[in-house]
Amino acid sequence: MKVSTQYVCSSCGAKAPQMIGRCPVCGEWGTYEEEVSAASSKKGGVGLRRGAKAQRLHEVEAKEEMRLDMHSSELNRVLGGGLVPGSLVLLGGEPGIGKSTLALQVLLKMGDKKTLYASGEESAKQLKLRAERLAGDASNLYILAETSLERILDSVTDIQPEIVVVDSIQTIGTESIDASIGSLSQVRECAARILQYAKEKNVPFIIVGHINKEGSLAGPKVLEHIVDTVLQFEGDQHYVYRILRAQKNRFGSTSELGIFQMQQDGLREVSNPSELLLSNNREGLSGIAIAAAVEGVRPLLIEVQALVASAAYGTPQRSSTGFDSRRLNMLLAVLEKRVGFKLLQKDVFVNIAGGLRVNDPAIDLAVLAAVLSSNMDIELDEKICITGEVGLAGEIRPVNRIDQRIREAEKLGFEVVMIPMGQDYNKHNLKIKVVEVSRVLDAFKILFKK
Repeated sequence: MKVSTQYVCSSCGAKAPQMIGRCPVCGEWGTYEEEVSAASSKKGGVGLRRGAKAQRLHEVEAKEEMRLDMHSSELNRVLGGGLVPGSLVLLGGEPGIGKSTLALQVLLKMGDKKTLYASGEESAKQLKLRAERLAGDASNLYILAETSLERILDSVTDIQPEIVVVDSIQTIGTESIDASIGSLSQVRECAARILQYAKEKNVPFIIVGHINKEGSLAGPKVLEHIVDTVLQFEGDQHYVYRILRAQKNRFGSTSELGIFQMQQDGLREVSNPSELLLSNNREGLSGIAIAAAVEGVRPLLIEVQALVASAAYGTPQRSSTGFDSRRLNMLLAVLEKRVGFKLLQKDVFVNIAGGLRVNDPAIDLAVLAAVLSSNMDIELDEKICITGEVGLAGEIRPVNRIDQRIREAEKLGFEVVMIPMGQDYNKHNLKIKVVEVSRVLDAFKILFKK
């Protein structure tokens, strides 16, 4: 048996005979990994269907797919209404974040359907203990502790479940290629084989994937291209909140967001996260502003915290948690140039409470308000909510879904909401006071009554 050594880019899958610092195909640095393989007579198929014939588009029969109810409103929302039969879903996340817990808990909720949980990481006893801790209907749940892809697919054929979970893709190997389990070629081939099986048998698969130290899915980048849906399960292990995002979804939107709360007996769905993310003891504290954000299509009221202090070591620090640090630097430059507050010799720290990571630019004005509140040590009115994107000229730019933001603030008992000038919103039966501002300076005059 002839053994060969090659180097494969973990980002794009390009191969090279020797170690290369930068990939000539995708341009990424430090992505080449050594892969030792042996020539084998077995062929592994990566195509969906062999021998398929081209058809005219109007000859193809297509109808609305009947989605499987996952018995989880948050998961259904992120998937686009449920799991599509024959689809392949990749669930990724950091170690210990709760990927396996989420997958097993979903299967336990679906007691009316025959399901299979195949694990290459845990034994049957370990799965049993975890299932007992999570509680649920396990009457139709089959478990399999196996690392061979062929035996897993044979079990699927015998049992004929309606949903299959494979945990994780990095621990599964196929006999069609002679490479170590977890190698780039094994991960790529196993994913392709599972996709082929899922499409031919119309069985949905959920495969769990690990995250590397850079925060991206371990294995080749082509893994994300093979699957139909990529779900990212994120959060801080020091917080109880977990966020489920869809980075790719062929059957739905990628703008949806699911929020869970980690508890001792598993993950609990959070239907109204705004109530949990806001603290009730803000009175007398400076550097706190409430922002009306939108994650996906869901309005969220989040607490923006800021701390401004004198630079102790000469060079001022700019640090943010849950907020883009580059955008923070831009906002501080606007604060200096357009408003006149100089923070050159001061440390600035910004934190989004609850461990959330927010990308909505509509929280810009709230970030600046929190920074200025901390710098001046003046408390903001705890009954006011702020939304608005800040431009480089110091103007307050319009934001989307303004009606949802206003209604969410009203529902949670806020008395005033600050929005960009000129935005159209529904004033019917509106009890909350709406204040419109066009510039950052105007907003600060109202907030700090100067």
